[in-house]
Amino acid sequence: MGKTLVYLVILAVLGFGIYYFLFSNHTGTYSEAEAGFQVRDTAAIGKIFIVSNDGESVTVERTDSGWVVDKKYKALQSTLGLIMTTLTQQAPLYPVTKNAYETVVKTMSTDGIKVELYRRNGEKMKVFYVGGASVNNTGTNMLMEGAHMPYVVQVPGFTGYITARYTTRLTDWRDRTVFNIPPTEIKTISVQYADKPINSFDITVNGDSVDVKADESLMKGLDGRNSRRAKVYLHYFYNVNCEGYLNGLSDMDTTIKTAPKQSTIDVTGIHGQHQHADIYWMALNKRSKNMSTTNPDVPDDYDSDRLYAVINGGKDTVMIQQFAFRNIFHKAYEFFQKDNVRPAAPAAHDSSRSKTNVLMHKKS
Repeated sequence: MGKTLVYLVILAVLGFGIYYFLFSNHTGTYSEAEAGFQVRDTAAIGKIFIVSNDGESVTVERTDSGWVVDKKYKALQSTLGLIMTTLTQQAPLYPVTKNAYETVVKTMSTDGIKVELYRRNGEKMKVFYVGGASVNNTGTNMLMEGAHMPYVVQVPGFTGYITARYTTRLTDWRDRTVFNIPPTEIKTISVQYADKPINSFDITVNGDSVDVKADESLMKGLDGRNSRRAKVYLHYFYNVNCEGYLNGLSDMDTTIKTAPKQSTIDVTGIHGQHQHADIYWMALNKRSKNMSTTNPDVPDDYDSDRLYAVINGGKDTVMIQQFAFRNIFHKAYEFFQKDNVRPAAPAAHDSSRSKTNVLMHKKS
């Protein structure tokens, strides 16, 4: 009986030890050189270099004007924020098992991602390699440069592997701004609708005065300019983003050349800013909601949720959402109606595709 009790105690201790080793967060038991994957002070980071085994790479650097990608693009804050959070949280759970060692190292040598971190003064901070998912898919295989053993690394509270966070695709890192001029800095706005020129308009800001010009035949049949609506409209060009870049996609150049233009938009600022976008209709596709339900704001031949846009002087083709641009796609007549009149196209002008927005109405 006594021996049995001793055996049970020994088994309990061994069981607890195995559990603790495999599942507890005990990063302090591993040396920095072997498993120092965490960066507790990300403010010290001055540059991040990520490269995959196929040669695709991205360099993200801290500058006086913010983080820059590959020395010419503003960094996307959501991607940057995610990588910084990951660096502070990723913790080693345990070394990979002996049985998995060869497979993990071989896979990492062919499909791994190398991450180099540098301090603000250019000094190398640390280098590690990111592999694929651990055997149970709850962690990520990672290896410190110069270490003897890969480790299974996990972000607390996250089940899965974090390899995808260390993306080398430039489009994942680039800022997606289309328009971003504060209302107090806007000088002019021009919205020209290719399919319905009668709805086009130009706005000029002179101090506290906001002037709207539209087709003379349209203005004759409407009330005087609604200054409040014109001033509110200036707010719609601050922090307007695209959904993603389409550069390099097969046949995209041909698609844009053959797609009907929806509009051309130009915005200038008092500090010399000029942001331009050519907007094109996207053909109806299997994902289009208006395949089954007609959208009165969009012709039936085109997607009701998304459009194409060519920005940055014609260098970039992007996808934009109707939802993000709905405030911009107002029509000329809406600036010549009283606040107690709900914006709606006069019978003679594009009554099928009017746009409304709560900010265009007088607040109660």
